[in-house]
Amino acid sequence: MRRSKFSEKQIIEILKEIEDGAPVVETLRAKGVSKQTTPQ
Repeated sequence: MRRSKFSEKQIIEILKEIEDGAPVVETLRAKGVSKQTTPQ
């Protein structure tokens, strides 16, 4: 199994930002999540 580029802490921080109303695609791209991983 491949290791994640992001730690569990980083993933939780990203999810909290999105939960607080931050735009999903912009938040993910700002954190370095690739375009192929982001939802359409």
